[in-house]
Amino acid sequence: MGYMKDVDGMTSAARRRFLRVGAAAGGGLLVSFLLPGCERKESDRKEPPSEKAVGQAATAVSDRAPGLAPNAFIRIGRDGLVTLVMHKVEMGQGTYTAIPMLIAEELGVDLAKVKLEHAPADNNLYSDPLLGGQVTGGSTSVRGAWKPLREAGAAARHVLIQAAAQQWNVAPEQLAVANGAVTHAATRRTAHFGELVDAAAKLPAPRTVALKDPATYTLIGKKHARLDSPPKLDGSALFGIDAKLPGMAIATVAAAPVVGGKLRSVDEQKALAVKGVRQVLKIDNAVAIVADHMWAARQGLAAAAPQWDDGEHANLSTASIVTEMMNASRKTGAVATDKGDALKALGKGGGRKIEAVYEMPFLAHATMEPMNCLVDLRADGCDLYCGTQVPSLAQGAAAQLTGLPLEQVRVHNFYLGGGFGRRLEVDYVTQAVAFAKLLAKPGPVKFVWTREEDIQHDMYRPYYMDRLAARLDEKGMPLAWFHRVTGSSVMARFAPPAVKNGVDPDAVEGAADLQYSIPGLRVEYMRHEPPLPTAFWRGVGPTHNVFVVESFIDELAHAAKQDPVAYRRALLDKSPRLLAVLNLAAEKAGWTTPMQAVAGRKVGRGVSAQFAFGSYMAQIAEVSVGPDGDVRVHRVVCALDCGQAINPDGIVAQMEGGIVFGLTAALWGEITLERGRVKQSNFGDYRMMRMNESPTIEVHIVNSRDEPGGIGEPGTAGIAPALSNAIFAATGQRLRKLPVASVLKKA
Repeated sequence: MGYMKDVDGMTSAARRRFLRVGAAAGGGLLVSFLLPGCERKESDRKEPPSEKAVGQAATAVSDRAPGLAPNAFIRIGRDGLVTLVMHKVEMGQGTYTAIPMLIAEELGVDLAKVKLEHAPADNNLYSDPLLGGQVTGGSTSVRGAWKPLREAGAAARHVLIQAAAQQWNVAPEQLAVANGAVTHAATRRTAHFGELVDAAAKLPAPRTVALKDPATYTLIGKKHARLDSPPKLDGSALFGIDAKLPGMAIATVAAAPVVGGKLRSVDEQKALAVKGVRQVLKIDNAVAIVADHMWAARQGLAAAAPQWDDGEHANLSTASIVTEMMNASRKTGAVATDKGDALKALGKGGGRKIEAVYEMPFLAHATMEPMNCLVDLRADGCDLYCGTQVPSLAQGAAAQLTGLPLEQVRVHNFYLGGGFGRRLEVDYVTQAVAFAKLLAKPGPVKFVWTREEDIQHDMYRPYYMDRLAARLDEKGMPLAWFHRVTGSSVMARFAPPAVKNGVDPDAVEGAADLQYSIPGLRVEYMRHEPPLPTAFWRGVGPTHNVFVVESFIDELAHAAKQDPVAYRRALLDKSPRLLAVLNLAAEKAGWTTPMQAVAGRKVGRGVSAQFAFGSYMAQIAEVSVGPDGDVRVHRVVCALDCGQAINPDGIVAQMEGGIVFGLTAALWGEITLERGRVKQSNFGDYRMMRMNESPTIEVHIVNSRDEPGGIGEPGTAGIAPALSNAIFAATGQRLRKLPVASVLKKA
């Protein structure tokens, strides 16, 4: 896929209108439109705070205000092909299928006729105002495109009908559109889009457009195979690591193994003696070996034998981090939610008080495609070839580092071999550019991190320490709820203004806005920054808060001697959509029917319910536990209300992938430190769930006409508590710390 330039030469000021049609360079129809974000009921939706901060960071570094211009374009050529310049990236989440479906539905064209181009880095033209910048993340792609993309398709359909009506001298109301053609049934005349685009380009854009009645949808809501699957299967799809340029060199990197460490020395002579090695590049905390190919670079790095100054964190360990976090968690935090005088109610002597402390570990992203960036740095410009969720942020960071004007830095984006929030960061880009500045002979160099380098120098999901307390009445129902979140603030690093009154909105998302009806509620945030760098991880704040909240709700149900599903039902009187998916999951899982026995193993079911990313979800996990603590997940039932489903097949795939991703982390995922070094290095000790370990996953989608919600991250957030609650049901052991494997082994 290539990318498209500013084809019609309009200035930003001229583009500030919502919608415009006109002639495209080379002939055809161009539709320019603004992405103002999806409309939503305030009671149902909240802006995704974490990726909003990333967008703000992209805006700041590029020094260009977002959202002032139509930032996406549709071209319809004389051949009838529809080209969409994509403001989002594809990293496995299905945007390159779902978003074209929105256009094709309203335009009335076969989906196979819609082609995609990656948008270049431009925080003005391609900024998504829902996120505040040119960002893909937070399960927002379809939510942000839902209305404007359909309106753009409808506008194009309108002018094509008008063009045909003028040519045939008939009323537009007598014409119909289907399969990329306009037809007049009375005279049996048909004109394909390609025949009409030049005439349509001369017509004014409609002030308003009528969208199709959902009852007439032919694409939206129907299953459709992924459009990016064929090129991925035949190998023609290109990822950042596949980028090639003539005369390109390959470099591999080693960074200081301890955060804050510095490079002390390297044996350049031995490295250069390796056949194929071209140059040794050194910056303050890393070394890169530039060579003809990867093997030579790897051999040269081994010969260089870099030595490090570990610095002040040489003795850093997981144990020392946990001790400091435990102490910090005892202090009063910044108040995120305070209603009903929860502290006073908790202090009363009546009823029963339940208290708990939960912990969640550091986690690596471990994307299948390790970090990489091809840099072609010259005096007159810089070209970056990589996969990134934030192209304009990468562009701005490279411009600042090189001193080049922003427009002389070009980002060529590719498919992403996994993102999960890792490619919201641009550390691998800035490192590659810093090395490229040291090249003795300018030319393209592809910098590739090894898997070990990637895992041991990731930017990790924060370690969290959560303190909870609740006061129950005589019936066992909560009168007051207290939750203090302790952890680092990713938001403070990305966009400090987003942290208001000391509260990181991402760190408390899923905790501060409980769906359960509890009279007294107080949620606090205690910021504590361990030395290890932290970042957004798939599911962001809810990945830890949903685990903590849903585990503690289960504790309360057990203390009240009530069924966990019935207990939740009683608290969801003000959240009918969440109650509905909880009931659906319980029905489909056969919650009241005993599980089938597994020889020699204890069995149990666990449940979780959540509202996150604009979607409502409940999950029920069925597990068995062996005498040695071995946990097998046999079945997961997921019920989901994500509003209007665009591509149900893609939704099911995202739920399956998210659930497996979340199970992997909950069962085995943890990053630990010893002598300042990350102990895990590859999939051997940072293991993934294997195919034979994956459970049967059933996904039940509620038929809804509400605005679309997110689907990329909710599945990951909800599975850990369903798993841990199932283990409790099977064994009676309450898990307040993850991963499961290390806790059960110790027990």
